[in-house]
Amino acid sequence: MAWYAVYTKSRMEKKVSLRLAEVGIESYCPVTKRKKQWSDRKKIVEEVLFRSYVFVNIDLVTQGAAVRKTFGVVNFVYWLHKPAVVQDVEILAIQQFLSDHMEVSVIGDTAVKVGDFITIDTGPLKGQTAEVMGLKNKNEVRLRIDSLGFELVANLSH
Repeated sequence: MAWYAVYTKSRMEKKVSLRLAEVGIESYCPVTKRKKQWSDRKKIVEEVLFRSYVFVNIDLVTQGAAVRKTFGVVNFVYWLHKPAVVQDVEILAIQQFLSDHMEVSVIGDTAVKVGDFITIDTGPLKGQTAEVMGLKNKNEVRLRIDSLGFELVANLSH
């Protein structure tokens, strides 16, 4: 059993995850909650963290065909002509990140600029190095963590 990334049709991630669960295949579709504002209301909605991707924990030989046949699945994500394996620690890091509130403090200089590399001092990603991609306001930054392959918005505590 290993985790694999599956490419889905656009906006079908949650549905694919549900269909896989219905046939007994363990899947993980990371979602985050965001406050959306329309002209007449505000609402908290769940957004998929990785668009068009779902992770499955399967034995590729026995369950690979069932995953491919699931409505909404395009194919596995391939690396060097083989389905790409996602490490257990990476799945756990994503799950822990989404379950915890991310408070980040910067080691060293507290004046953060776009392009700076910082080390995360607290939280589930403690010790990770991230590049500052943008400043949302004085307390929020957009970070890119290359080792995990995603960007996130984090609260900055000085």
